[in-house]
Amino acid sequence: MIREKVRVKTFKVNGVDITGQSNQTVLEVAREHGIEIPTLCYLEGVSCVGSCRMCIVEIKGSHELIPACTAKIKEGMEVITNSPKIEANRKMILSMLFSERSHTCSTCVANGDCELQSKSVELPLEHSQVPYLNQRFEIDASHKNFVNDPNRCILCTRCIRVCDEIEGAYAIGLAGRGLNTRIIHDMDEPWADSKSCTSCGKCVYVCPTGALYEKDVTEEEVVKKREIILELVKNRGK
Repeated sequence: MIREKVRVKTFKVNGVDITGQSNQTVLEVAREHGIEIPTLCYLEGVSCVGSCRMCIVEIKGSHELIPACTAKIKEGMEVITNSPKIEANRKMILSMLFSERSHTCSTCVANGDCELQSKSVELPLEHSQVPYLNQRFEIDASHKNFVNDPNRCILCTRCIRVCDEIEGAYAIGLAGRGLNTRIIHDMDEPWADSKSCTSCGKCVYVCPTGALYEKDVTEEEVVKKREIILELVKNRGK
C-alpha cells in the first residue's frame, strides 16, 4: 500500500496565512493556531464524522458550508470561520438539536456541565428557532453504575467511537431511523445484560450532554474522571 506523502500546505483562515500538514483538517490546524471553531461531535483521539455540523465554515469557491473537522486543508484555500451566514446556520443547528429531544437544563444531571448548554451561551442562542418535538424514550438504568437517557442524546456518536476505537469493545451502536434513532447496547438489550460492555465508563465521560452518566458520584469526581478519560483518549489516538 502506497501512503500519500505528507506535505506542508499554506492557506488563509480569516485572511491570515497559516500552515499545516496535508493530512490535517481545517479544524486541527485552526486550533493549533489559536483559532476557535465550536464543536460538539468532535473528540480528539478518535475518528471524525462531522455529524453535528457545529464546526461549519465557509471555503472560498464552495456554495455550501463545510464541517471543519472533516475538511482536509489544501494549498491556497481560503477559509472563514465566522460570519453572519455561519452564525445563523449554527444557531439553527443548535435549535434543532434542542428541539429533537428533552433538554430542560434545570432537570438534567449535566446542568452546568453540558457542552450543548455551553454552546447556547457562547453563540448566544436565547430561544429555539424551531418547535419542540417532545420526543420521549425509555431510560435504561439497568446497569449498576451507569444510566443511558436517550432523551438527552444528540447522537454525536462520541460514545460509539470511543468504545470501538479506544476500548475495543464494540458494545454500542445506533438503532432506529430519523427522529427515532437512539443509542443501544449490543442487540438492543438492557445495558446490564450487555455481554460486550466492559463497564470502563469511557462512553459516559466523553458524552457532551446528560445522556450517559454515572450513578451516585459527586461533581468533583465527575470532573476528575472526565479529565482522565479525555487525556487517555487524546493520547491513545496519537
